Amino acid sequence: MAGGRFSELMKKYGKVALGVHFTVSGATIGGLYIAIKNNVDVESVLEKVRFKQLESVLEKVGMGGPKEELENSGAKERNRTAEMAASSGGALALAVLCNKALFPVRVPITIAVTPSIARFLARREIIKNAL
Repeated sequence: MAGGRFSELMKKYGKVALGVHFTVSGATIGGLYIAIKNNVDVESVLEKVRFKQLESVLEKVGMGGPKEELENSGAKERNRTAEMAASSGGALALAVLCNKALFPVRVPITIAVTPSIARFLARREIIKNAL
């Protein structure tokens, strides 16, 4: 459903919609990168939200799977996000992977914000057409 609305948005607003979407993506990657570098266990945080697409991406890179074994054994929970960031290409690569998985969240944000940004830019005469 959001895919059709996103393509309509692209037809109507063009470069403004692309700019907004890339800005939202950049902010998401930046926030995830900072969280990962500060040893926030992104996997645990997103597991609480139960975002299925992200869980499948995390499973592909070896971070998915049930944690019941750790809970039942009484062992201290590891921060697998920090382990992955340290061992396989760093925090930026992991932030980009999580960003890809969060695409269904970024599109509605872009759809909601783009019209007001376009109006603002038209009022300031930064863009010519006042869509």
